[in-house]
Amino acid sequence: MISTLLNYLANSSAITYIVLALLSVYTIVVFWIFFYRNSALNRLIANEKRSLEILTTSQSKFSPLSLLNQCSNGVASKEILHACEINIIKEASVGVSWLAIISSTSPFIGLFGTVIGILESFAKFANQSKVAFSIIAPAISEALVATAAGIFVAIFAYTFHQIISRKIYELNIYLKAQAEIIVAKG
Repeated sequence: MISTLLNYLANSSAITYIVLALLSVYTIVVFWIFFYRNSALNRLIANEKRSLEILTTSQSKFSPLSLLNQCSNGVASKEILHACEINIIKEASVGVSWLAIISSTSPFIGLFGTVIGILESFAKFANQSKVAFSIIAPAISEALVATAAGIFVAIFAYTFHQIISRKIYELNIYLKAQAEIIVAKG
């Protein structure tokens, strides 16, 4: 397997190296965003869940743990609380759009690498009068590695985007519930 990969890299063009390098950077970015955002969102959700429980079980107007309390400085205005919700969600969703961008562009980057690889393979065979399928097939299969790499990156980017989006939605629900309780307690 390693010898096949090394052989592939040895016979690859500069475009293939660029495509694989870009997809490698994409992979690193995808995992970094996911682990960073996921851990931050898990903390925020746990905190806001505790804050909501405090609001529903006590007579206090604000939970000291709540980000809404910190943002609004204890003001129970519906407009201020709504603005705070928006600000908190905006900060919580930093980097999520990159997951969507990477999930949609990485297959095309891989496909670009494949097309270039196939064009180079056919250019190598252009001077030969007869070329058997047994000679063309390995060249095309090597070119398809770029597409596979692009799809590989896209799968993780899309999956992580969906997970993070769901957590942002959950955080938003907790914030909205708290805001409604705070306004109702007036």
